[in-house]
Amino acid sequence: MNFHSQTKILPVLEKAKSVYKKWITIHKNIERTARFGIGTKIDNTLLLLLELLRKAVYTPIAKKIVLLEEASDKVDVIKFFLQLLWELHQISNSQYIWLETDMQDLGKIIGGWKKGLFNKTSATSAEERK
Repeated sequence: MNFHSQTKILPVLEKAKSVYKKWITIHKNIERTARFGIGTKIDNTLLLLLELLRKAVYTPIAKKIVLLEEASDKVDVIKFFLQLLWELHQISNSQYIWLETDMQDLGKIIGGWKKGLFNKTSATSAEERK
């Protein structure tokens, strides 16, 4: 039996993995100085984002919210450096749009997950006060 067919990965992790796979194809073709500077910064931040999201999947709700806030911040950092990379003409317009759109989608997924957890914890707190 195939191991991958048994494990179900949350859509947020699938999206983050997809973004990283796209990034890798772009990263290797960036001019050397930018690749080892800003490219490495983006790469490391994307890997940290993947790690945070994977950790959030298996963490209790109270800690999950903190991890998702940190993940959301990483999305903003990545978007900032992608824009800078584009402004430096190190990636094409289409590559920038491609990655930026995916990062926006990923940010929305993380925000939705966080909002759902806030609502869930707020409802639980309200029930406990009654």
